[in-house]
Amino acid sequence: MSNYITITDVKKHVGEEVTIGAWVANKSGKGKIAFLQLRDGTAFFQGVAFKPNFIEKFGEEVGTEKFNTIKKLSQESSVYVTGVVKEDERSKFGYELDITDIQVIGSSEDYPITPKEHGTDFLMDNRHLWLRSRKQMAMMRIRNAIIYASYEFFDQNGFVKFDSPILSGNAAENTTELFETDYFGNPAFLSQSGQLYLEAGMMALGRVYDFGPVFRAEKSKTRRHLTEFWMMDAEYPFLTHDQSLDLQEAYVKALIQGVLDRAPEALEILDRDTDLLKKYIAEPFKRVSYDDAIDLLKEHADDEDADYEPIEHGDDFGSPHETWISNYFGVPTFIVNYPASFKAFYMKPVPGNEERVLCADLLAPEGYGEIIGGSERETDYDKLYNKIVENGLDPKDYDWYLDLRKYGTVPHAGFGLGLERMVTFVAGTKHIREAIPFPRMLHRIKP
Repeated sequence: MSNYITITDVKKHVGEEVTIGAWVANKSGKGKIAFLQLRDGTAFFQGVAFKPNFIEKFGEEVGTEKFNTIKKLSQESSVYVTGVVKEDERSKFGYELDITDIQVIGSSEDYPITPKEHGTDFLMDNRHLWLRSRKQMAMMRIRNAIIYASYEFFDQNGFVKFDSPILSGNAAENTTELFETDYFGNPAFLSQSGQLYLEAGMMALGRVYDFGPVFRAEKSKTRRHLTEFWMMDAEYPFLTHDQSLDLQEAYVKALIQGVLDRAPEALEILDRDTDLLKKYIAEPFKRVSYDDAIDLLKEHADDEDADYEPIEHGDDFGSPHETWISNYFGVPTFIVNYPASFKAFYMKPVPGNEERVLCADLLAPEGYGEIIGGSERETDYDKLYNKIVENGLDPKDYDWYLDLRKYGTVPHAGFGLGLERMVTFVAGTKHIREAIPFPRMLHRIKP
């Protein structure tokens, strides 16, 4: 009996007869030869069947029947295919299978996503099937590599995984972006960040991180926004704001390297410029203050490539501003010390300047926008209490959070990385909707 293996392992079995469980992504051929494009979730490669070989092995009647079965296979039929692995220099994959036998597991009739162009709405309506395509599989492999690299990085840097709740009784940031639900007669909200709970975990365990789904009820239709997405939050004591930025930079570089190491085939499928990714690892990230960034935008407002609206000190950046800034420096760029007026209540002011806070957004180049938001946290009980009130929040909802400032407060900082934005950036694709298996957007909750 031949060995049962996956496609990605065929390189270990050159010259051997093996059996692979796979789906037929496509087929071609004529006369006495048939070509099958096979996939099994690990990779794609080609199987070749010759009618004379089947007749020689099984006899005229059975051999012809098996060969005709191969020629009649429809797209996405599942099969056990047996054959001899051979090297093939013409193939990017480097190997192909000379098919010697086949067994149909499940037929597939009238598969809706054919090898032709389809509209985005049609593909999104059939997302459960679109995931099988070569590029969508590559996106999921990059996502997986980033998740793996995240766990590895945090483990190597002394972090403990701490699971924040998804249901919360209070807002972490902006109350207008919350999904409200009934919790046994009381209002509760789907989490928009695990950060506040991580601060409690940090007081107990030191360096902590969480990773899970978060929800924003922001009515945005841009290519950068989802209503449900996955966030990696981290919190750590006894680090300054600048040391926090060092950690964030090391983390992002580790994620990029993790994809280069674990999913190079996926990057190749997506035609990603890996030299650019290597540049982002090799070069230091830029750090620019909010006010210097505003001055830079004003200075270059008349440039040919300055495709952004006029901006003044005190204004928040729009996507075109972020794109221009990160492209100007050509590497991921931290914008630090934003105005307190449009940042979260828990951020610590810049010493000597209450109008600015010790925070940073990391902007990815090539137009991918913010991938990380972080800050040093306010540690003074009275100042934090007053900020909660100023933001129109009820201090009673945050009594437990304020307790953290009463019982052994310490300097601490943290950040959150949006997984899907990071996947989109590393993969070099345009739309965030392809960076998550089943995207939830303003007008889409199916399938």
